[in-house]
Amino acid sequence: MAGLRLGPLLRYADGSCATVWVETSGPCTAEVRCADGSRGTARTFRIAGHHYALVPVGGLTPGTATEYEVFLDGASVWPPADSRFPPSVIATPTDDDGMRVAFGSCRWAAPPAGGKDSVGPDALDTLSARVAADPEHARPDVLLLLGDQVYADEVSDATRHWLAGRRDLDRPPGDQIADYEEYTRLYYESWLDPEVRWLLSTVPSCMIFDDHDVIDDWNTSAAWLADMRATDWWQERLLSGLMSYWVYQQLGNLSPDELAADPLYAAVRETPDGTDALRAFAARADSDPASVRWSYRRDFGRTRLLMVDSRAARVLDEDRRTMLDPGEAAWLREQILEGRGDSDSDSDSDSDSNSNSAYDHLLIGTSLPWLLPHLVHDVEAWNAAMCGGERGERWARRGEWIRRGADLEHWAAFPSSFDALGDLIAEAGTGPGAPATVSVLSGDVHHAYVAEPSWAGRAPDARVAQLTCSAVHNSVPLSIRLGFRFGWSAPARALGRRIARHGRCAPPAVSWRRTGGPWFGNQIMTLTLRGRSARLRLEQARANRDGTNALRTITDRELA
Repeated sequence: MAGLRLGPLLRYADGSCATVWVETSGPCTAEVRCADGSRGTARTFRIAGHHYALVPVGGLTPGTATEYEVFLDGASVWPPADSRFPPSVIATPTDDDGMRVAFGSCRWAAPPAGGKDSVGPDALDTLSARVAADPEHARPDVLLLLGDQVYADEVSDATRHWLAGRRDLDRPPGDQIADYEEYTRLYYESWLDPEVRWLLSTVPSCMIFDDHDVIDDWNTSAAWLADMRATDWWQERLLSGLMSYWVYQQLGNLSPDELAADPLYAAVRETPDGTDALRAFAARADSDPASVRWSYRRDFGRTRLLMVDSRAARVLDEDRRTMLDPGEAAWLREQILEGRGDSDSDSDSDSDSNSNSAYDHLLIGTSLPWLLPHLVHDVEAWNAAMCGGERGERWARRGEWIRRGADLEHWAAFPSSFDALGDLIAEAGTGPGAPATVSVLSGDVHHAYVAEPSWAGRAPDARVAQLTCSAVHNSVPLSIRLGFRFGWSAPARALGRRIARHGRCAPPAVSWRRTGGPWFGNQIMTLTLRGRSARLRLEQARANRDGTNALRTITDRELA
């Protein structure tokens, strides 16, 4: 009889339907039964010897929260008989309820050694404890995980020991992840954490990858990619990373309608073993990144979320280097402006403005921050100019070495893409159809901050902010703390301008100022959106004297 290996994860949820993801120990029929009578079933599919199901649940009632159970071939497997957590629920809030969006990135999931967590309390564990204590009032409506859900290049001692039992760690890639089976180990280590497992069973989640989901500095440059492809282990690592991401993360990002129209999903479900079909898909994504879209859109009532792939969609050729390939950039523009109404309307009233708006709040989720500390931005722009040959071949070679060593590959390192995103945000935030807020949600840089942009000669009607929250659970060396604090300072800004002049860099099309932070720690941000109002709260996980952990509010402010 099949058992439950991992999950359930409540992934997609709207007013009438949801999807629940599970991994099982063998082939079976997975069923979700809700207390209100709604239910759904799905037959498992097989990938590389593992069995999975994504169960669609229909017939849900808007504005309710119904408890659910999971059955495999009719046998109850969730909740566990000895569970210390409240029942898992599927909640379907209405527009009138508003919504709470919790987000963060960079969760290194290594279990504490000897009961002591070397990097401090896990913010997701701590959030889970609070939700369990007060499910009705503390539960976010959705959890956005903005990259580095697993660390394929930085494993725990326990995983390293497990890898040593499989293969010789003296051969590349050493104690890093090499294949699909090893990726499954990372997800087990991360999502079998009891607190996180329960949290993901009762809070819908949206995910997008960043570099460590595959390897540090993934797709930094064309030269970097050529060096990786010259190794004898990279191809298997990349394909396994993309395959496992599709199974464990991407599938749950999609709505039931999108799943029904997905030919790959149909292919893996219609064959006894979908491994070859998924591997061929991953190989195509590697050879022709523009043929695959990992970005996606979710609408939550009057809030639009666009999760943007800022890793695999890059164009790396130095003479046309962009963060997003042309198709991806066109898709992003279409999704942001779709339904905006008549932008030529000459009405200035708030009521007319709201009636023309497709949404009240626009959230752009991109793992890498758009707005960085000014010194970091200027160094990345300078480096892009050097690598592009602005100062000749010698500087280009030196620039590539600096780019890899200093991780200079954020939006600022793609100047045309940085400016294009700024122009698109300004357009989206201006005019009769403008939302109340446009928020760029990011992680990656192991600290949190709020930055607000401004444009010369125009002021968007929307409140625009870069909201960065990292890390959920990771260490931040003192050198990084000092570096980022200095990077926001006035002397650093002056130094950055001098560096940019050496690179003959054009001034960015947007200026910005830091209005909150930097904050360091294991932390999570929450946006509370009601009508056209927005409120931001940053909380950090702190250890209490009694050995418990709690979330401490660091800042709580209105955005609109």
